[in-house]
Amino acid sequence: MEWIDALILGIVQGLAEYLPISSSGHLEIMKQILGLDLDPDASLEFSVLLHVATVLSTIVVLWREFWPLAKSFFTVKLDDNFYYACKILLSCIPVGIVGVCFKKQISELFDGNLTVVGICLIVTALLLCFAYFTRTREDLARPQAYRGRDISWLDAFIIGCAQAVAVLPGLSRSGTTIATGIMLGDNRAKVANFSFLMVIIPILGEGLLDMKDMLSADAVSSAAISPIAMLTGFAASFVVGCIACKWMLEIVKKGKLVWFAVYCAAAGALCLIW
Repeated sequence: MEWIDALILGIVQGLAEYLPISSSGHLEIMKQILGLDLDPDASLEFSVLLHVATVLSTIVVLWREFWPLAKSFFTVKLDDNFYYACKILLSCIPVGIVGVCFKKQISELFDGNLTVVGICLIVTALLLCFAYFTRTREDLARPQAYRGRDISWLDAFIIGCAQAVAVLPGLSRSGTTIATGIMLGDNRAKVANFSFLMVIIPILGEGLLDMKDMLSADAVSSAAISPIAMLTGFAASFVVGCIACKWMLEIVKKGKLVWFAVYCAAAGALCLIW
């Protein structure tokens, strides 16, 4: 992989991580367009690296929300922020189980399988449409103060289950979790923040595990990607992610996710007939 390929993939990841169009799916599509032939382990490691970059951009953009949560949690200050952080931890349990028990199977899906990507993109489109026609239109007709409730413990777990399913390439993580929260009746702005914050722990955890594997003597898959390419992709994903995160928060507040359903349906159909 050349640095220019990594730059393009980093830009794609930075945009697609926050927009409800599936970053993993678009990375697989772009790898096919660029003609990159990476083994599944190297492909997944590079994807995780780009996801770590966008997670860091989430922390930067949502720093005012993130710091009080971290401070309350680590000092065990039993306030609203502490319990909110506990809800985030609860939401991470399903994806943690999937990552530990099905890592090999997930890795094999990141191998240019555009059929899986196409099907999952269409599922993403259906989720976004369903969330819009069942909740969003109704919420937009109400005063701002009555547009959805706070995220409950049960909601946090259900949204976490949605995140676990969204490890499939082509199924948008942000689109799936936000749409799930909206369908549960949660406030759109609050569920968007929750969706972006809940990914921090699993992605950073996976990144640390991959870093340990890449530094071990037995790790050889990362040799297919040069350090310069990895740094270029990481930087591009971080910078673009900061911009896209702010943009997505405004889009969710205005209830315009349904337009991305049209794009996901078209992209999914193209993947199936490629």
